[in-house]
Amino acid sequence: MTGLVVGQKTDSQGRIWRSGLSFLAMIRLVLFDIDGTLISSGGAGVGAFGEVARVTFRAPEGIRRLKFAGRTDVSLIREYFVQEGIPPTPENFARFLDDYVHWLATYLVERSGRVLPGVRETLEALRSMPEPPLLGLLTGNIRLGAELKLRHFGLWDGFELGAFADDAEDRNQIAAIAQQRGSERLGRALRGDEVLVVGDTVHDIACARAIGASCLAVATGGSSLTELQAHGPAWVAPSLADITVVDLCRAEA
Repeated sequence: MTGLVVGQKTDSQGRIWRSGLSFLAMIRLVLFDIDGTLISSGGAGVGAFGEVARVTFRAPEGIRRLKFAGRTDVSLIREYFVQEGIPPTPENFARFLDDYVHWLATYLVERSGRVLPGVRETLEALRSMPEPPLLGLLTGNIRLGAELKLRHFGLWDGFELGAFADDAEDRNQIAAIAQQRGSERLGRALRGDEVLVVGDTVHDIACARAIGASCLAVATGGSSLTELQAHGPAWVAPSLADITVVDLCRAEA
């Protein structure tokens, strides 16, 4: 049987590290973060948040104090509401998100975003494996926001499942939901060591650990190589262009 296998690997220039973990596990589900991992939106998401704060709630200052990397949309909105003294009611969350996706669609067209290095090649290589793993999304975006971003860059249709900020506010809970959806798709319970999370922040490493999954961390978004490595992911690389499926895979009899 062949499949995606996580194992120890260090390249000759020391650009790719694996922490001192002893397991070798067959991966049946690969979960990708979006912003800073698959794409850079050119600030479209942050810009859309800002417009909602300015136009809908007339309180733009709170957005400038938020740290977006690795956060969920719902947790960011809740923090903003607290800072500005806005009641965190279901109605206010709905108002914010309805207007957010409107502005996001506009900003995606206006901003100069891009697919990050190695992304298309990695996805194609995974799909071309003799026994390809499920490809899914594990993101702090709400589902419609995720779809808008990935459709804009021609990536949305390549994913078979996902878990989003609509599903839970906490990223660790989103990870558990993504694992459950993978289990439902496969028709059996997925163990944590059969799941690989690919992300660009320490939050991605933490949510992978929360479900017993391994993590490939890439320094294309919110965190540096040094910071990522300090949190002990299974793999860390400058970008997906610096690590290939060959690095991550081997044939098993």
